[in-house]
This record gives sequence, structure tokens and C-alpha cells, in this order.
Amino acid sequence: MNTPPPQQGQYSGNTGALVLSGGGARAAYQVGVLKALAELVPDAEPNPFKIICGTSAGAVNALLLASHPGTFKEAVVRLCDLWMGLTVDRIYRSNWTSLAGNILTITRSLFSHGVVRNRALALLDNRPLRDLVMEVIPFTNIQRNIDEGRLRAVSVNAMSYHQGESVSFFQGHDELKEWRRFRRCGERARLTVDHLMASAAIPTLFPAVKLGDEYFGDGAVRQLAPISPALHLGASRVFVVGVSDNRSPVHWGKRRKVAKHPPSLAQIGGQLFNAAFIDSLEGDLEHLERVNLLLDSVERKALEELAPLRAVESAVIEPSQSLDRIAGRKVRFLPPALRWLFRSTGATTSGGGGSAASYLLFEKPYVDELIELGYQDAMWERDKLSEFLRPRTQLVETQPKSLFGIRVKPVTEASNDNPPS
Repeated sequence: MNTPPPQQGQYSGNTGALVLSGGGARAAYQVGVLKALAELVPDAEPNPFKIICGTSAGAVNALLLASHPGTFKEAVVRLCDLWMGLTVDRIYRSNWTSLAGNILTITRSLFSHGVVRNRALALLDNRPLRDLVMEVIPFTNIQRNIDEGRLRAVSVNAMSYHQGESVSFFQGHDELKEWRRFRRCGERARLTVDHLMASAAIPTLFPAVKLGDEYFGDGAVRQLAPISPALHLGASRVFVVGVSDNRSPVHWGKRRKVAKHPPSLAQIGGQLFNAAFIDSLEGDLEHLERVNLLLDSVERKALEELAPLRAVESAVIEPSQSLDRIAGRKVRFLPPALRWLFRSTGATTSGGGGSAASYLLFEKPYVDELIELGYQDAMWERDKLSEFLRPRTQLVETQPKSLFGIRVKPVTEASNDNPPS
């Protein structure tokens, strides 16, 4: 039976949401965190997340979890098996012929107004990813899980090249409504492989995907409020898995040594990727936390006058180590053509472009290390996470408890959005 959405001013403590950010190969870190969560989830709560939101590579993880017919633990096992068997060639073509052909096509487009008819330009061919996704994700199961009450909603984000806005394509209960905010909106859809491929289409690297009459690219681009879709879909608790260590206080106020050379192409690209995949999430979390501090200082009676503000319990897990440095050590495991491309553009530690490499290094040594890092980071805070995952059985009417140490804090929907109408 479908459960009704929470009434305005209240929320169900059972409505947990999982938010998986983008980041290409960095999303392997999310798998490690989910592996730890699967061990901590109480037997009485086989599925702690009724709402699942993913962007870019996080959308692959989100849709696999949302479409799995079994329990959360079984779905995570399937996800781990998938990632631990990945290679670059299962995501995009890495041979000399494909790389040279794409470069030639891009060069030809310079003589035809920068476009090629009936083909989206990109440096890499990611058709292997499409084949892989269609093999491992049974999209028809998503609606079945919704109808059976195991899932409230799932969403993936993509960026419209024509409208220049972020679109959250969601599939969920009939009561859920579409929304529109500045440069972003929520649109109901029957999610398919095309939505996922659009969400993961990193600009210039992977080709744009046509949905309807528009072309879409990576969902992290222009995603101003990554947590917003989960809140619009009715979340009362939000678990966020990021892919950056920048929010750790040990990095605040520090500046690196003076550069020995001007930025390489990969270093410039890496910073652009960071701006798309990391900065928006970090900014959204910081905004939420500041509003929480404001609400904490307000008396309970006065909170009613601040409606439609409502508190939402949240937890954030992010890497304790630099993924850029890990990637810089693993470039040597890439196929020859990609190894040449990475080194020639500076996507190495010495070239300063380790960040760019960290998004494309779908090779076992790198993936395995990120999964292990995510698992260890989550298990380090297992007591606090167990408390966060503990089933709630009744409506919560006060500010949720704040669990510090893993950046677990109460957040409010109104810090970025009013409640869905």
C-alpha cells in the first residue's frame, strides 16, 4: 500500500533518503560507505532509504539500488560485485582507434559551426557504459518496488543544454508533485537508460543524450541544491555521501605551496570538474547547517511562525584521504592510449591534474582502494551511524538530535526550498 506524503508541518521519521553525488570513478567511494551501512542496518529495517537520489555516477548506484528486487543488503552486495569487476573498457572505449577517431571528428566540427549532424561530440565513446547499465539494472523493477511500498521515489539529475537548468527526473508515488525553482525543476518520468546516460554525460568527455526534444548532460552541472530533490520528495532524514575531503576542518585555512609551473590542461579541467561535482554539494550543506544554527536559537513557540521551515535529520560521510593523490598513484594502470592522453595533458601528480584523473580511473587498483576507504570511513563512525539508521516509529515534532563526529546535523528544508506544494 502506498504511504501518503507527510503533512505540512510534520514529517514521518521513517522517510529516509539517500543522496549520492556525482564524481565518475570517485563514486566507488560511495560503494564502500554503502557496504558498511549494509552491515549496520537493523534486521527490522531491511530498507532504510525509501527515497534515493543520484547524480552522474551516483545515479548508476542509485538506480541499481532502487531497481533491485531484494533487500538493501542484497542490493549493496550486487553493487559491490559490479564495481569490483569494472575496468575502463566497460565504461568507455580506450583503444587508439576510438580515441583518434573522436579527436578527428571534433577537428572536423571546427569547419561546420562546431557541430556534427546526428552525433553529439565527445572525446570518449561511452557506449560500453550503456550496454553495462542495460545488463545490470532492471528498470521495470523500479515501479514494482514503488507499488509494493519498498520505495517511495527515486530521482536522477541531468542538465539541459537548451534551457541551461538542472532537471530532477523522478519516479515515485502518485501523490508526489513536480516543482520549479530558480534554474532547477523536478519532472516526473518513467526512468530509463537514457535518463541515466544523460545524468552521467560529463561535458566534452561523454556525448550529450537526447531526451524528448532536448539534449542533456551531466547532472552535476548547474545543480545548485543537490539535497533539494530528496526534500521535495518527502524526506525527513537525509544521508549524503560526498566524494571530497574539502569539508574536513583540517584543510581549512591551509594553502598549498607556490606552483612550479602554469596549470596543465588536465589541472584546469580537474578544477572545472570539482566545481561541478563537489562545490555545489558542499555549498548546499554549509547553507543548511547555518540555517540549523539559526533555528536552534529560536524558541519552540516562535518556530511555528517560521513555517514552512521544518527540521530534517541528516548525516554526511566524505573521504578522509585525498582522492586526487590516490588517483595520481594509479594512472600507470590505465590502458596505453589513455595513459598517453593523461600524461600528455598533465593528468598526473607531477602535472597537477590528478583531480581530472580521479574522475576517469575506472581500474581495479583505484576502485578497490576507494571502496576500502569508504568502508573504513563509515565503520570508524559505526556507533553514530547505527543511531542514525535506527528505525523511527512515530512522528517527530521537535528538532532531531544532532550527532556530531561524522558531520551529522539536523538540517532544514527551507534553507534552500519551501516544502513542496
